Amino acid sequence: MTLIAAADGSALGNPGPGGWAWFIDESRWASGGWPTATNNQGELQAVIDLLTQAADEPDLHILLDSQYVLKSATVWMPGWKRKGWKKSDGKPVLNVEMMQELDALLESRRSAGFTTEFEWVKGHAGHTLNERADDLAQAAARAFQAGRTAEQGPGLSPSAASAPSATQPAAPPAAHDDEAPMSLFDDDLLEPATREERFEPADDLRLTVWRDVQTHEVMNFSIEQLGGEGWAKIG
Repeated sequence: MTLIAAADGSALGNPGPGGWAWFIDESRWASGGWPTATNNQGELQAVIDLLTQAADEPDLHILLDSQYVLKSATVWMPGWKRKGWKKSDGKPVLNVEMMQELDALLESRRSAGFTTEFEWVKGHAGHTLNERADDLAQAAARAFQAGRTAEQGPGLSPSAASAPSATQPAAPPAAHDDEAPMSLFDDDLLEPATREERFEPADDLRLTVWRDVQTHEVMNFSIEQLGGEGWAKIG
């Protein structure tokens, strides 16, 4: 049976007091944060903590509204690793320690033969699990803003409760760098051994990436509008 969870992050000021959370149901959720972080760091930590606590779950489906985390985990990471954790412009990958931790967790699941799926959902659009994760992440950020520790939540099981976020993430990069708009394609994706289909950005575009981790992404349209077109297969 597939375990479905939503993960989200928040930062008040970006950078500013930061929070993260993942949510399955009212008996299985977790949250945490830091005095200072970026929104992207919160988004990353939510997925990292979920993967850590769900390490024994063979089938995991993660809902998230972060294009940054989705494409980092499913599209860009192989290219970054080949380049020594640098982007196509030669600059270091942002939040590299967190990216490396995310990569190790995904590699561990692949080695175990487990399935990990990411699905992008539009934020603040009434998606029940996403909205609950967002509320918890914002509550965690507000707790740190007020000088309090965020509520940890029950975790996935009593023995797997989240440890408090005692360590501050690496100094957050400038918000305008960390929060640059995510394009549908990035030069880090390109490689001679990869077969790629390119599309101009459009309102009715769906991109599915088949790798060891699968991505399902829907952008402002109904599937019926596609008519079987607008698909890309990479690898």
